[in-house]
Order: sequence, then structure tokens, then C-alpha cells
Amino acid sequence: MSTLPDHWDMEADVVVVGFGGAGFAAAVTAHDLGQNVLILEKAPDGQHGGNTKVAGQGYLNTSDPIEAAKYLRALCGPFAVPEEMVLTWADEMCRNNDWLSSIGADPQEHQHQPVGIEFPELPGAFSTHKFHDGPKYGYSLTWKKFESLLRERPIRIEFETPGQELIQDGATGEIRGIWAARKDGERLAIKARKGVILTCGGFENNQEMIRSYLPGVPYCYTSGSPYNEGDGVTMGLSVGADLWHMNNYAGPSMALKVPDVPTSLSMQNLHYSKVIPGGMIVVGPDGTRFCDEKYKTRHGKVQKNGSWMPLSTPCPMHMIVDHQNFSAGPLYDGNPSHGWTQIVEQPEWSDDNSTEVAKGWVKQGKTLADLAAVIDVDPDALTASVHRWNQDAQSGEDQEFGRTLMLEPFGDGPYYAVEMSPSMLNTQGGPRRNEHAEIVRPNGQPIGRLYSAGELGSIYSYLYQGTGNIGECLVFGRIAGRNAARQQAWG
Repeated sequence: MSTLPDHWDMEADVVVVGFGGAGFAAAVTAHDLGQNVLILEKAPDGQHGGNTKVAGQGYLNTSDPIEAAKYLRALCGPFAVPEEMVLTWADEMCRNNDWLSSIGADPQEHQHQPVGIEFPELPGAFSTHKFHDGPKYGYSLTWKKFESLLRERPIRIEFETPGQELIQDGATGEIRGIWAARKDGERLAIKARKGVILTCGGFENNQEMIRSYLPGVPYCYTSGSPYNEGDGVTMGLSVGADLWHMNNYAGPSMALKVPDVPTSLSMQNLHYSKVIPGGMIVVGPDGTRFCDEKYKTRHGKVQKNGSWMPLSTPCPMHMIVDHQNFSAGPLYDGNPSHGWTQIVEQPEWSDDNSTEVAKGWVKQGKTLADLAAVIDVDPDALTASVHRWNQDAQSGEDQEFGRTLMLEPFGDGPYYAVEMSPSMLNTQGGPRRNEHAEIVRPNGQPIGRLYSAGELGSIYSYLYQGTGNIGECLVFGRIAGRNAARQQAWG
């Protein structure tokens, strides 16, 4: 148990840790209930916003709580969550539009059903609707509205000041505040008179946690915020929190990760709807194919033997292309529809891929055997894989995995390879919360004055409906803000 500091450097009624979608909802709700609110944000000003900033900019609003509850239960499947959580989510999710309208947003439905329903075969699916702010839909527009609604209020934001350690009363176990750190190393004791709300995202940029918690991936790189490093998981564990849903994540996909860029780069060839001339396959470490490379997963999940599970990603993987495919244009998909790399980093990529060959991001060989030696796979296996693909492509049927897009055989060399890594937008696990957005211990008892919202300890335990995370940010952000505001100040 922590001892209270002798001196507080800052204080507020409610301290919110993280300035993304959940932090926005929690902070605005608490402020509008008359509370003094302070936000601690790890990223510098301009790179804040978490995954909300770089997601598809839609949020979920449901039309019927009874049907919505059916859908959530079905999404959770064998990984059931407590019924009181289901009912709270279903009821509050119906209120997202009304709440946003009440504070100055303009909800517009941007994908009319059945488009956008990820699992239409499940009960209650047609209660879900995808909204964003205003009639124009584009990357970061919803986040920009959220941010503007918060910044028009006198809510303090401390950038480059991550929360590091919760301050817990040694006698009662209640949370009294949080230790934070400045960029220069200065440590700050911040008093929370009513409560601390953790909205600091998941652990998608923490490789140690990924190895420990995510099934089947020795490493995985995020297409979302690089500042989500599992800080909330660490802080929750240190004060006795239970964890849940640590094995669930919105992934994997296959993407390129290079040292120069902190987040993953998506490849044109692997987008499920794009058609590029020339031969292309992806092989695992044994030199053989393992999936339909153009398959549109449902946020990384594929159906296999009657069950949904993460896409197989045997590492290391390599995308193999012929010279025609290589020459068709940039291999990197820089279209800024969503993703941290496209929206925030915006790295340069040469039109003819030559710069990336020079950097070693793209490997090449005159023959398939030469290329196999460069990427350390069996040359006979790689040659046989391409030969089999060519036979299937010429017949018009991928007999291994049923791929229907880009059914072209490989032509002449040289040949090229790009190492693919598992990639994801976000993780769903973290400290377990209850229907009051309180973080709880393994026995289900809440840790006093400690709340959470957003993907940190998300309700999604198994399957995931697109726009559901931002919808959940709004739902549990409001609940956390309300309940923290209702507390009596401890001092």
C-alpha cells in the first residue's frame, strides 16, 4: 500500500488519465456536473487522441436495448460477461447520440444497414448503427469534434505527463491520487479529491505483455497509437485489480514494421478489395502459404471448424511478389483512411519502391532460389509454393485457400519479398470493471475511487463489432464521470 505524499504538486476533483475518446467522455461528463477536472496525457500536444484519433471515425449507437443485449451476449459467446454489465452497456449505448447532441455534436448515420454489421448472422445484430459527427465523413473528423467540445470547457490538460503509479490509502485501500512524470523526469504527486479515471488505452505497443497475454503471436505491432503501452494494466495490478479479456484483440492482420516508424505499415497487396497486376502470395517460415491473403477478416477473426479464432500468422511471414507486381506502384498503402502511420506519421514511400529496396525493407533476388536464400526459407519449398500457385491461378481456382482476388500467376524475375508481421489496432483487456465503471479486485469488490473506460478493460471478450470501442468509450466514460463526480471529496 502507498503512503500519501507530504506535498501535492497538483490537485483536482477528478483526474482523468488519457486524452482519447474515453477521456473526452469522462472529463466532459464530470466537468458538466460541476467538477474540477484534470487530464494527464502521455503524448505531446498534437499526437494525443489515442486510437480514437486514428480509427474509422464511427461510433456505435444502438436502437433497442433488448436487441442490443442479445447482440453483445452473442459477440461474447463462450467468454460471457456478467449480465449486469451486458444490460448496462445495452441501455447506455442507446444514449450515445442523445448525449452527443446535448453537448453540441451532430450525429449522422454513416453506414446504413446492413452495411457495417460485422456479424449479421447473430441475434440482435440489426440493433447496431454506425454514426459519426456531421454530414461529412473523413479521417479524424469525429475525434476533432470530440476534442473541440472538450477544449471549449475549462478542463486542464497536462501533455507529456503520463500517469505512472496510483496513490492508495494504506488503511482503506482507496485511491487518493496518482504519481505522474514530466518529460524532464520531474515526478509529480497529483491529488484526486473524488476519483481517478483510467482511460489510457491498452497494451498494443508493449511486446512483453503481448507475448504474455495474446494467443499465438510472439510479437505484434500496432496500427494505432504508439503511446498505448499498458500503463493502465500496470497501475491496476499494483493496487490489487483483477484483469479480464487479456487474450482478446482487434487483430491480427499482416503488415510491415520497420525501425524508422513506430507503428505498422499496411500493404496495398493485402487490402481485401484492391486488385494489383502480377503474382503475389504470402508464405510462412517453411516457405508455404497458410491463408487466403486477400480475405476480409472480421477485425482479425476468421471462422475455422465452426469457431471464430484469430487469423493464423506463422512468424516470420513474407509477402512474395513478381516484377510486374513490384513495378505496378508503391507497395505501401498510404491512403489516410485510418491508422496512426497514415494519419500521423505519414512516412514517405517511393513511387517505384526503389528507396525501400535500398533500405532493406524490400528484399530481392534474381530467381526464387536467390530470394529464398536472402529471406532464409527453403528454396525448394518456396519454388514449389509459387509453382502450385501458378497452376491454380492458370486454372482460375485457388484450391488451397479459395482466394478469389488477384488470381494471376507469377511472371519472370527478379522477385521481391517484404517481411510481414502480425498487426492490430488495439487490445481489449485490462483491469476488470463493473457496471459502475469501477475497477474491481479479484473478489469483485471495487477499489475505492478508481474507475476506467475505453479499451482498457473493455467489455468485448471475444468477437468485436466495428465502431464498438468508440461507442464503449462514450458509454463507460460517461458512467465513470458521473460516479466519480458523485463521490464526497476526501480532503
